[in-house]
Amino acid sequence: MAGHKIKCAINLSGKSIDKTEIIEEIEIYQKEFNINPADICFEITETAAIGSISKASAFIERLRAEGFKFALDDFGAGLSSFNYLKNLPVNYLKIDGSFIRNVDNDPLDQAMVKSMADIGKTLGIETVAEFVTSEAIADYLIDVGVDYLQGFHFHKPEPLNNLVHIVRRDQIGK
Repeated sequence: MAGHKIKCAINLSGKSIDKTEIIEEIEIYQKEFNINPADICFEITETAAIGSISKASAFIERLRAEGFKFALDDFGAGLSSFNYLKNLPVNYLKIDGSFIRNVDNDPLDQAMVKSMADIGKTLGIETVAEFVTSEAIADYLIDVGVDYLQGFHFHKPEPLNNLVHIVRRDQIGK
């Protein structure tokens, strides 16, 4: 796996990227907790991005300039995925879990996932597979060149408050 490993992935809704104050909030937390922006990857779904390509693109470009990473989440679920991929400056292509769920034994899912991994490589965008629930699925994804794996096989999602609480505790006494 080339490059920087993602430390924390945060899902953003379409409403979040429409709020102008969200960028300032992100910057405040980043400074308050001394977070390396390269350790944070914001995930934006295709659906959220297509609501306003220009707003989504401006949002991504502003925070990418500060070092934050972005993933286009649920890739492949929308009808015009490849068109959005050409127009959004994302760092990662996150393959939708519907293609991953049975990829260890479904030839059509295998072909789709491999093609998405190949397209990511061609575009210089690293790929992330969500919904990895077993070692067999993880092995297949590694074999076809998916860059990062995410899912219950590794860790269950938890609220951001749990992570902030951990960070705050670590800050006490320093």
